[in-house]
Amino acid sequence: MFFAFSGKPTRIRCQSRKIASIFAFATCGGFKGKTEIQVSCPKTPENRTITAAFGYPFRLNQVAFQAPPGVNVCDVEWRDHVLIGDYSSSAQFYVTFAVFVFLYCMAALLLYLGYTSLYRDSRKLTMTDFVITLVATFLWLVSTSAWAKALTDIKIATGPNIVRELGPCNQRVTCHFGSVTSMGSLNVSVIFGFLNMILWGGNAWFVYKETSLHSPSNTSASHGQGGVPPPSGI
Repeated sequence: MFFAFSGKPTRIRCQSRKIASIFAFATCGGFKGKTEIQVSCPKTPENRTITAAFGYPFRLNQVAFQAPPGVNVCDVEWRDHVLIGDYSSSAQFYVTFAVFVFLYCMAALLLYLGYTSLYRDSRKLTMTDFVITLVATFLWLVSTSAWAKALTDIKIATGPNIVRELGPCNQRVTCHFGSVTSMGSLNVSVIFGFLNMILWGGNAWFVYKETSLHSPSNTSASHGQGGVPPPSGI
């Protein structure tokens, strides 16, 4: 990914992927939100609000509703009622992969800056670089697609449909969906996931051109003549 090029363009491509990976895991891993439901008791016309606070890694089935401190809302133990779904596998896969990509970018950039000539002269490293780039592109596609599907389900699980799933709301109390925290940052995380896939996929072509798969004869001649390619037409 980074080893096949020299000079400023390589560092720019390296920095762009590093920054994109930071935005990917930060916008997902740093999210915190809550969903609110307005509850009306049969004996009192006043509405009360119960809240379920959720966030990364989105184990919603462990998130209980909470009444205001010191307030008995309709004689219901709301802590016994939770949101629905566990989306931690998709979220953690996406964030963990993005963090590994960031760490790889940092290490690769440091190695590149310190040992440029070594990577320039090594055919095995350029081939390894090409394989890693292809694998990373594929994993960005898989992890982002899985996270996008999980995000859709999270929006449903924390939206108005939650009222129908709460037992007390279907029996003795009246419930109305109040609000849910905007998930704009999570939408951005999906966008950055696909952006990372495009960046890595586009870079695969440039890395491929530096491997022996693209021009084996020229590569062999270059190594046999001290790294100087043969003149055009020979």
